[in-house]
Amino acid sequence: MIVYPAIDIRNGRCVRLNQGRDDAQTSYYENPVEPAEQFTRAGAEWIHVVDLDGAFGGAPRNLNILQKISSLGPKVQFGGGMRDAKLVDAALAAGASRVVIGTRAATDSQFLQEIAKSHGKKLAIGIDAKDGLVAVKGWTDVTQLDATDFAVTVSQLGISTVIYTDIATDGMLTGPNWKSLEALLKRCTCGVIASGGVASAADVAKLAQLSKAYPNLVGVIVGKALYEGRTNVAELLEASRT
Repeated sequence: MIVYPAIDIRNGRCVRLNQGRDDAQTSYYENPVEPAEQFTRAGAEWIHVVDLDGAFGGAPRNLNILQKISSLGPKVQFGGGMRDAKLVDAALAAGASRVVIGTRAATDSQFLQEIAKSHGKKLAIGIDAKDGLVAVKGWTDVTQLDATDFAVTVSQLGISTVIYTDIATDGMLTGPNWKSLEALLKRCTCGVIASGGVASAADVAKLAQLSKAYPNLVGVIVGKALYEGRTNVAELLEASRT
């Protein structure tokens, strides 16, 4: 199971949001490349990077930072504002190994089918769930689309990866929503990366154990726990091999 240390970028800074709330932001680094360097030295093979400027409805503004992070060596999973094929291509050209699509994938079924055909193996679909329903536009709008049903649709289209985030746990350091995650794993056949709520290496060890029952659980994204000093990348990597 792969550990993805997370870097969220807004206005050029590395920040974290609690439960995706625009008014609950904490800044951690003026230069997002700095934590990327730390994660790389600790042995991270992948880094999860989100362009929050893009996620909240604007155009992605941080492809230059993506390029700098990818040049450090780890593979980069990049999302935020990826709303058309040209932007996906631009992110890949800037060094992303995998591009995350969220809002448009959930709101435009024709686009989802088209992008799956052209870029499926290099895509992850971000499924952000609030009370079991898909949330979009930086989590500001909640659709009537069932998150697990949507994950099944995505996997049937041949997309390699789903990133499942439970909004209620994100940034709260209370542990993942185990019940909803397992329900999704039972039905979704593509690779699933868990996100939201991871507070410690013990949570990652528990996910590693869960992945033995559900081999489609292929990764975990960890953000705030790292920035708050509750754990470190070396501990998480060790826990992931439990």
